[in-house]
Amino acid sequence: MILWHLVESTKRFNELEKLIPNVSQIMLTQHLRNLELEGVIERTVYPTVPPKVEYSLSEYGKSLIPIAEVMCAWGKNHNERKREEPAS
Repeated sequence: MILWHLVESTKRFNELEKLIPNVSQIMLTQHLRNLELEGVIERTVYPTVPPKVEYSLSEYGKSLIPIAEVMCAWGKNHNERKREEPAS
């Protein structure tokens, strides 16, 4: 879900927190750190007071966009299929 939001644009921590329902700060921080360690996202810290930190997809992370789009299309198709099934 983090990646999907970063496809649209660079985001700050609080923006991601608002976009992802029921995510705790600890869990979001942990996932962002892991994605950064894997080279999927980039973390940019600006020398301001208070510090400004932004997250964006790295070039490597952008290679996941076609996969995410296919998964999204599959999910939409799956949900449509479920709606069309007769109730049991």
